[in-house]
Amino acid sequence: MPKVTGAGRPLRRRAALVAAAMLAVAPAAASGPGVAAPAPEEAAWTAPALPAPTGARPVGLRTTELRDTSRRDPWNPARARELTVSLWYPARASKAPRARYVTVRESEMILRRHRVEGVPADLLSRIRVHARVAAPPVAAPGRGLPLVLLSPGFALPRSSLTGLAEELASRGYAVAGVDHAYEAAAIRHPDGRVTGCLACERRPEGAMVAATRAADLSFVRQRLIRSADVYKRQLVGHSMGGAAAFEALRTDPGFALGVNMDGTVHTSGRTRLDRPFVLLGAGEHGRPGSDRTWDRAWQDLSGRRRWISVDGAGHLSFTDYAPLLERIGRAGPEVTLPSGDGSRITRELVVALLDEGLLHRLGPRLDAVARHLPEVRRHDGPQDPATG
Repeated sequence: MPKVTGAGRPLRRRAALVAAAMLAVAPAAASGPGVAAPAPEEAAWTAPALPAPTGARPVGLRTTELRDTSRRDPWNPARARELTVSLWYPARASKAPRARYVTVRESEMILRRHRVEGVPADLLSRIRVHARVAAPPVAAPGRGLPLVLLSPGFALPRSSLTGLAEELASRGYAVAGVDHAYEAAAIRHPDGRVTGCLACERRPEGAMVAATRAADLSFVRQRLIRSADVYKRQLVGHSMGGAAAFEALRTDPGFALGVNMDGTVHTSGRTRLDRPFVLLGAGEHGRPGSDRTWDRAWQDLSGRRRWISVDGAGHLSFTDYAPLLERIGRAGPEVTLPSGDGSRITRELVVALLDEGLLHRLGPRLDAVARHLPEVRRHDGPQDPATG
């Protein structure tokens, strides 16, 4: 099972939690060798849908691959670093085909990687999303659309943050979800190749993974600002993606704001970070003193900063897997918020953070959102008790 060495939550435990999540969204099973036929009540089960975006715009989706010929891939040195990127954007109403959450092959590989058995191999490909493939984009305002880069957790695909991406795109953001090569259970490339998680076999140092991803994110930022009408580059990452967000802001002045969703901070540097940064943690892990890397990172933040925890949230509450679990009443100890609250809270907080980032501040709007979310606690540093 995948594991990253260094401070923080072992990914061996998290992979087991992901496996539990996958099992929980699978009340039906396909007949075939070694798999029981579905019960009659299971045969009628329909695939779940991600929560609908609440913004004013429909959402379009395009997928591309960016190749950084200046770097060899650390997990496959025979190849240059290749990054598969999904771009969600505000679109005009369209009858274009609805996008797929993942392909059948990706679903099969993800389930196998996390040792999920007794469910249809195409299970995850059945999840319904809201974006339309290559839908006509809306006309961008004069300075372009604000850009958000999303980086997923280690061993998790970019699709695990689809719900958040669709929400942001419906509210006027261009959103680039990055699959870091060979760091997810399955990545389908535009040329049809599907690669697995070579990094999962290596027990890599967390600081190395975060630095590699930070370079990935900087490369994507540079390519997108040359090829798309975007501005105000902001970063949101989950788990290892959150560590990458911290490292990318620390090393690349081209990013304006970062959000770390429940990720231990892996870094080999201690230079000050003078731009806005937010630590958004789940339950106990998000509280001061629970993760020493957050305590250290807080001291390195010299710009506007926020430290927020969400009572009752688990590590997966910031991803798509939480609402899928909640939908069928199978949320476990890592996803304890009821009735889709994890998804709703994540969306409201991240939207408020990014909207305020566009105004070069963190404060009034975020505070207003936090006041009507009783689960949210704000902290003023490592020694600070929770405040509502």
